This record gives sequence, structure tokens and C-alpha cells, in this order.
Amino acid sequence: MTEIFDLAEKLGQALKNDARLVALEEAKRAYAADASLQAALAEYDVQQAALREEIAKGEARDLHLVDAIQHRADELYRQITENGAFVNLHRTQEEVSALMNRVNAAITQEITGEEPDASCTHDCRTCKGCH
Repeated sequence: MTEIFDLAEKLGQALKNDARLVALEEAKRAYAADASLQAALAEYDVQQAALREEIAKGEARDLHLVDAIQHRADELYRQITENGAFVNLHRTQEEVSALMNRVNAAITQEITGEEPDASCTHDCRTCKGCH
């Protein structure tokens, strides 16, 4: 059993040094260090909370205020999703996810002897079955 965990540790170390994971860590640092992005994220959260609070008032809600808050939240959302640090983080996360899916598929193939379905989304709700 120890051999399995030793191999898992070696795999983890190799993955940690992979350029995609190194890029992900750099992207995370850039994301956290981007003051304008962090300010936009914080304001977006505040706007969303204000929107929920106003909508919860039911009939007493101020529709003009709801529209104004929604408009500002939409502006912030666009600003956030177009920010270079955000875009880079999202891209590197997708690359690491694809790598991990390939690693898991290779391990599964070794265990089962069956080649994984190339169209597998790893979301069982979209699947007709593995066999």
C-alpha cells in the first residue's frame, strides 16, 4: 500500500513542476495582486447583496433602484471578465483541468484496460453510460 502512496507523491511532485501548474500558480498570484480587479470583485459582491436585499422587499422594492444596481453589477461583471488577470486565471485553470482529466484517464486505462471515451465530459448527467 505504501508503494501506491509513494507513486502518488511522485506524480504530485511531477505535476507541481509541470509548466501548466506553474502558470496557474503565477496566474493566481497576479489575480490576487491586481488591485483594480480586487476592487471590482468587492464592489460586485456589494452590488449583488444590495440587489438581493432590494428584491427581497417584494412589492415595496424600488424598481429604479433595482435597475440601477443591476446596471452597475453588469458593468462590473464585464470589467471583471475582461480583466487580463481574470482571463489568464480562467485559461490556466482550464488547462490544468484538461491535464488532470488526461492524467485520470491514463490511470483509469491502466486499471481497467479500457481506453476512456474521448467524448467523456466527466459530468455523468451528460452521459449515456461508460460502456
